[in-house]
Amino acid sequence: MVCMAETPLAFEITTFVVLALFFVVDLFIIGRRPHVPSTKECVQHIVFFVVMALIFGGLIWFFAGSKPAIEFYSGWLTEYSLSIDNLFVFVIIMSNFAVPKQIQKYVLSVGITFALIFRGVFILIGSALISQFTWIFFIFGAFLIYTAVKLVFGGGDDDEYHENGLIRTLRKVVPITDEYDGEKLRTTRDGVRYWTPMLIVFLAIGTTDVMFAFDSIPAIFGLTKDPFIVFTSNVFALLGLQQLYFLLGALLDKLVYLPAGLSIVLGFIGVKLILEALHENTLPFINGGNPVAWAPEIPTWLSLAVIVVAIGGAALLSVLKMQKVDAVSK
Repeated sequence: MVCMAETPLAFEITTFVVLALFFVVDLFIIGRRPHVPSTKECVQHIVFFVVMALIFGGLIWFFAGSKPAIEFYSGWLTEYSLSIDNLFVFVIIMSNFAVPKQIQKYVLSVGITFALIFRGVFILIGSALISQFTWIFFIFGAFLIYTAVKLVFGGGDDDEYHENGLIRTLRKVVPITDEYDGEKLRTTRDGVRYWTPMLIVFLAIGTTDVMFAFDSIPAIFGLTKDPFIVFTSNVFALLGLQQLYFLLGALLDKLVYLPAGLSIVLGFIGVKLILEALHENTLPFINGGNPVAWAPEIPTWLSLAVIVVAIGGAALLSVLKMQKVDAVSK
């Protein structure tokens, strides 16, 4: 199987240029201003990038047809939902390391940059793997189903961030202060140079981004094999994420049914990947190395429908429950 782009080359080049401008302005110009954004500012940014994603999907439809456009919308919604789930962990990290609100925007911009880099690397690796080894879908599918089950039983519902071995080791061998010095990684105390807690925060967010990339990349490859659509859906899912962080704020922990909605989506995509692997089977111990004829191909429109219903239903149920709890408390 060869992963080929379905969109014209000129359109792809133009897209990369525009997305690069979006990314630089969003994270390195607006995101560099150390302030807590207002609700109006957050809403404006989020609406802008959501509208841009919807328009971009329409352009893909115009230049390449309905199939890749639906693949983009499916991938973008899935990655956006996973990115919101990622925000839960960012909230916990910011809280545990007592990151001042004025520099949280900057920390988020660095974290989102890490996320894009890691996802870009994983996309390249994933494209190379699936172009040579169709059976990798069995592994991707099984991993997504495992993640879905873990979400259902609360495996991803942890209210406390636990430092990994790398960070614990770093604390023992590197002199780190307990106080922040703005956005600086290094500071001077009594003539001695120290690392600030910002170093630990960046490492915590970076390693978290790696773990989330393990979920997001198999998920998107379960919806499309086009590297261009895989990458752009990830970029659009990350743009405006820092504004979403401040807009949702304390409401993130009120989205109680989001993990359930995500588990449905990831479980569905996992099954879809396994069915695709069976449909294009080359493993000698399965059906003698021949494709499994009974394995159905799940159409792209059905994937989009499942994603919209699962995530939309989870958000709606979360809002209804939040309103019910507020009514009772009054």
